[in-house]
Amino acid sequence: MGEFSIFHWLIVLAIVLIFFGGRRIPEVMKGLGEGIRSFKDGMSGTSTTTPPPPQAQPPAEKSSEEKK
Repeated sequence: MGEFSIFHWLIVLAIVLIFFGGRRIPEVMKGLGEGIRSFKDGMSGTSTTTPPPPQAQPPAEKSSEEKK
């Protein structure tokens, strides 16, 4: 009674697909992975956060004197 067969797992998978849809599942799994990683870092006392990448500066517009 406590064992799950492949048929049970297929039913669970079908229900998950119905509720979340194919597009939403990768987002949910990414969030779950980040949460687990954060929990592990918190338990070990280390932080491996990387700084955000620098944003590219848009090219400066030339002044009216340089255009002439």
